[in-house]
Amino acid sequence: MNPILDVRNITKQYEGHRAVDGVSFSVGPSRIFGLLGPNGAGKTTSIRMIMDIIAPDSGTILFSGQPRTSTTNAAIGYLPEERGLYRKMSVRDHLVFLAEIRGMRKSDALPRIDRWLDRLGLEDWAAKKVEELSKGMQQKVQFIGTVINEPPLLILDEPFSGLDPINTNLLKELIAEASANGTAIIFSTHVLEQAEKLCDDICLIKSGRVILNGPLADVREQFRRPTFWVKGRDVAALKDLDMVRGIESTGDAHVVELTDKSHLDGFLEAALARSALTEFRRHEPDLNSIFMEAVEHATG
Repeated sequence: MNPILDVRNITKQYEGHRAVDGVSFSVGPSRIFGLLGPNGAGKTTSIRMIMDIIAPDSGTILFSGQPRTSTTNAAIGYLPEERGLYRKMSVRDHLVFLAEIRGMRKSDALPRIDRWLDRLGLEDWAAKKVEELSKGMQQKVQFIGTVINEPPLLILDEPFSGLDPINTNLLKELIAEASANGTAIIFSTHVLEQAEKLCDDICLIKSGRVILNGPLADVREQFRRPTFWVKGRDVAALKDLDMVRGIESTGDAHVVELTDKSHLDGFLEAALARSALTEFRRHEPDLNSIFMEAVEHATG
């Protein structure tokens, strides 16, 4: 399936500092794409170029295979990291305003607005001024404004910032629902644990450069080591196996590292002959450890 967004080798330099250095990636329908990296990595600068807020020094950005046009922004729902609402407007009037600048007629927008306000528990606040809402409520209002015209591409820059756990989970459900309905989603964050649970694809950026890019499952496989997570009695006895490089204890569980991937299939049988295991599974590398290893390889 053709990508909705195709970013090709974009760069941006400020006063001798290259904030974005040859970044490329693509995002397809129904995919949640994690644009990841520490603060200052170049994520927000990349997003601003996609949104045509700033122009790239070089490179190409295509939407559905075509260059940007005057109607492109209406096809993108953008939730910036730095939120901004008109505080003196009522919630409903503000959402009508946001819908209209995205090309919707008021008569079409109002039923959607009311459904969203009900969905996010804001129906009793529709006539209140934005300044009367809590920070979390204001963020939910801005999210509604981002998705109100059902754009094919959503760009969410640190969308969970300032939300409590309940509203964070609600927003995660809405993001997953939008993806299931065909929306392409860019989820930008420095919190890798959040991306790990949401994303289909990831692009890890460090100092303006891409150091990892691809489906999350493929990235995990690339960095998977011959290790197992086990629980049980007499796990220490596994150290005597020639195929075992070492054992690391993590509370009441253990991570067993093998000397080579060729032993993956035979390890369980050998382990059960020496210990009484109650739990056993392949040890999956988390994104934090993958990122650290990728940075080490990129700078080594």
